Amino acid sequence: MIDKTQYIYGVHAVQEAIDAGKDIDKILLSKTLNAETAQAIAERARELRVPVQRVPVQKIDRITRGNHQGVLALLAAVTYYRVEDIVPQLFDNGENPFIVVLDGVTDVRNFGAVARTCECAGVSAIVIPDRESVSVNADAVKTSAGALNYLPVCREHNLVRAVKLLRDSGFKVVGTSDKSQMPYTQGDFTGPVAIVLGSEDKGISPEIMKLCDTQVLIPEFGHINSLNVSVAGGIIIYEVVRQRLGDGQSVK
Repeated sequence: MIDKTQYIYGVHAVQEAIDAGKDIDKILLSKTLNAETAQAIAERARELRVPVQRVPVQKIDRITRGNHQGVLALLAAVTYYRVEDIVPQLFDNGENPFIVVLDGVTDVRNFGAVARTCECAGVSAIVIPDRESVSVNADAVKTSAGALNYLPVCREHNLVRAVKLLRDSGFKVVGTSDKSQMPYTQGDFTGPVAIVLGSEDKGISPEIMKLCDTQVLIPEFGHINSLNVSVAGGIIIYEVVRQRLGDGQSVK
């Protein structure tokens, strides 16, 4: 059950939340909602890059029995950032940026575990897409042991564009792939780097993999050959830390 502090319902209440710039994870619109009202909310949400889903009214009823009028906004537990805004700040602050991109990770426990590792390792930010991705809600914050209260999360409508921006900004984009012949320990992660982690079932999408400057392999010698994404992330994230410390750098 979603806590009532995690959502806003009703046409006017949701419109006011959008106009007030509240951090909204996504908006649910009933399929029976008046077309004109639905279009007005969807267009305003699109301007602010807030995802909108058309759903059966029963889905909203399961969240609240209040007079929702077919409209419900799920609030984000964190403030979302944009890659194009945060990258210049990192360089201006004199950091050697380290970003982790999650491509299609939908499990809140995996996301929380990755975020926890990122915060401990001094990662600058996590980047996620606004669709087919985990929601940064109260459960995610709890699973991350509070790491998401400190770690910036960039939510992007177009993940391909965001990764291209990272490359154009001087980041080496590194993808993990079991088809690579290069062990992860042989990559050079001492400069600005963006590590891409894919979902466990599909891996990194082909469009994102094409943008990777380097593809690295985490060797597996067992029978199942299927590392949990949070474990794989921990391995390569701390390889970045190891190399930077060995290079005489501070972690951030």
